Amino acid sequence: MDINIGIPNDQRQAIADGLSRLLADTYTLYLKTHNYHWNVTGPMFNTLHLMFETQYNELALAVDLVAERIRALGYPAPGTYAAYSKLSSIKEEEGVPKAQDMIRNLVEGQEAVVRTARSIFPLVDAASDEPTADLLTQRMQIHEKNAWMLRSMLE
Repeated sequence: MDINIGIPNDQRQAIADGLSRLLADTYTLYLKTHNYHWNVTGPMFNTLHLMFETQYNELALAVDLVAERIRALGYPAPGTYAAYSKLSSIKEEEGVPKAQDMIRNLVEGQEAVVRTARSIFPLVDAASDEPTADLLTQRMQIHEKNAWMLRSMLE
């Protein structure tokens, strides 16, 4: 059945493509944050263990919101590690970094998600796609706050 929500197919496709990159970044950051939660050590163990848990739980909910918006626009949401690896601006790493490096890596990851979300706005604005704009605004606000909180631990 055709989708008629007031956004032409080509604009919906472009927005869904952008959201697919956002989904890939979000899922990759989720996995990295969860990995760090399991493997963090050192004097800040308890603080970081709990902070990372809070963040990966929020990311787990976020991937569903992004994927469902892609589906509402009429396109399949990517859902494999292979797809995420191609789409994500966040790279995986080998080994287990020290706690301070984990924090730095997560700041970079949080900021990468913000940049990806921000890059979709011109498409969303041109299509008057307010639901996606609302989703992007919420995601950016959360990731900017997380980056700030993590960054403050490095000072």
